[in-house]
Amino acid sequence: MTEHPSPAVASTPPADPGHLANRATRAQIWRLIRPFWVSEEKWKAWALLLSIIALNLGMVYINVRLNSWNRDMYNVLQSRDYPQFKSLLWQFSGLAFVFVAIAIYSVYLKQALQIRWRYWMSTRYLDQWLAHRAYYRIEQGQEGRLSDNPDQRIAEDLHALTSDTLSLVLGFISSSVTLFSFIHILWSVSGPLSFSAGGHSWVIPGYMVWFVIAYAAVGSGLVWWIGRPLVGLSFNQERFEANFRFGLIRVREHAEAVALYRGEAQERTQLTARLDDIRRNWWDIMRLTKKLNVAVNFYGQFAVIFPMLVSAPRYFSGAISLGVLMQISDAFGQVQDALSWFINAFTTLASWKASINRLAGFHADVERAAGMARTIEVTPHAGSAVTVSGLQLSFPDGAPMMRSLDARVESGEHVLISGPSGCGKSTLIRAMADVWPYGHGQVGLPQDAPVMFLPQRSYLPIGSLRAALSYPAAEGSFEDALITRYLALCRLSHLADRLDVAANWSQALSPGEQQRLAFVRVFLNRPRILFLDEASSAMDGETEEVLYAALPRELPGVTVISIAHRETLARFHDVRWKFVPAAAGEGEGAGHRVQMQPIAS
Repeated sequence: MTEHPSPAVASTPPADPGHLANRATRAQIWRLIRPFWVSEEKWKAWALLLSIIALNLGMVYINVRLNSWNRDMYNVLQSRDYPQFKSLLWQFSGLAFVFVAIAIYSVYLKQALQIRWRYWMSTRYLDQWLAHRAYYRIEQGQEGRLSDNPDQRIAEDLHALTSDTLSLVLGFISSSVTLFSFIHILWSVSGPLSFSAGGHSWVIPGYMVWFVIAYAAVGSGLVWWIGRPLVGLSFNQERFEANFRFGLIRVREHAEAVALYRGEAQERTQLTARLDDIRRNWWDIMRLTKKLNVAVNFYGQFAVIFPMLVSAPRYFSGAISLGVLMQISDAFGQVQDALSWFINAFTTLASWKASINRLAGFHADVERAAGMARTIEVTPHAGSAVTVSGLQLSFPDGAPMMRSLDARVESGEHVLISGPSGCGKSTLIRAMADVWPYGHGQVGLPQDAPVMFLPQRSYLPIGSLRAALSYPAAEGSFEDALITRYLALCRLSHLADRLDVAANWSQALSPGEQQRLAFVRVFLNRPRILFLDEASSAMDGETEEVLYAALPRELPGVTVISIAHRETLARFHDVRWKFVPAAAGEGEGAGHRVQMQPIAS
């Protein structure tokens, strides 16, 4: 049985999520955003971005024209000038047509840029996650790891990063241009405000500008003060949602085992507990959002009437016309909306910051896994033997697992590893296969010798049976006649006519069939070094012996290092490596050591 299984990432939440929710620095944010814009895609990306900005500037220009049109229309209505009214309607139709065309292509180009950025980022993160076996190492349950649910971070958080970043940046640019375009209009049409106070006469030029700045500053400060906790709550909500989804996937993947154990009640308890996390955090978000909406809606609604209240005295005194009053109201609304960018974008900012924090943690963990000190060196050499020098294994927390091992496995030799469950047998061949990083020592593998590892539970990709049989080689790498021959050898002839059938084969085949299918892969891919980690434990004894006997016949000179508990398999091996408890004098918790015993033929 495979020892020391790695815990699922989602099962252990990150420590102190409140702290992690605020950890991304400006430098980390820049490291996440910058690479795409200086990559091989930069020319297309910048061309799209500048085109979108140009279209947004065009929309602002049309809004400025509509502001003047708005003034003229109300003046025409006030004077009942019908010919001028018809002319203004034609003018509006032209502006509206151009505005609609610009709006359509602005969204279209933004979506094109978004998918380019997301695709580039996703492929880059997939490369980093899969390189140096980082996907395996960050699953080892190290203390302080951040990357719960890496699937969500690659799929959803990268999507949020690209879409929200573009929305926020383009929104900020549009608001800035709108502000500078309308603030001079508001300054010129609002005129001065004169009043007396403290025995002095005061004149405030462009007084509406100062009113709108003060109004937006107070509103933005209030929204920030109320909404600060939303970043942490959004961070936790994403984590809880991913944990719940992961639990559902686990039930689906292990449906047969759950059904046989009658474990529905326990699964429901665990899933409900994760759903309760979602509900509690969502209620916190709801309560905070309610307070935020009170502030935002009062702020937005009062902004509609505020400019008219302030301008009304000048209008009723006859200082300005109805058209100018409406122009002031529209210009005030445009400036107020531009200054309220922070308020309008606050929810998006909170979600964006939560995604940034999660990606920053994931990026740091991937880099840490890739840069992890390789204290167990697995290196190629010019010889034909597998060599082990001073190899010691430990648990991730540093506790000793296996004492120092020195060994040599000659080409074509078959080694049987045996010992009690949990002693470190599987970990030993993981280390020799260069996937276990905890411990130190050297392992030498023959240069250019293909290596293959068969775990107890075989991995079967979803797709055609031909693809599952060929894995890790690409589908179509082997002729059907060869596949059919080895299916017969591994007693799977009943699958020969299903090579093009696509299915979830890990659910469609029994454990014994899955292990026999893995042996078909061995014969097709023809490794020179083969690690078997109880790879036949689910087979009947007769089939198991047939396949072990076929290995040297079908793969002449293959080196086999296998773990098995059935003593009947010993006759297919030359040497036994037996795990025994370390001597008492080697210290408390000294783990196990390996005894080497020849197997009589």
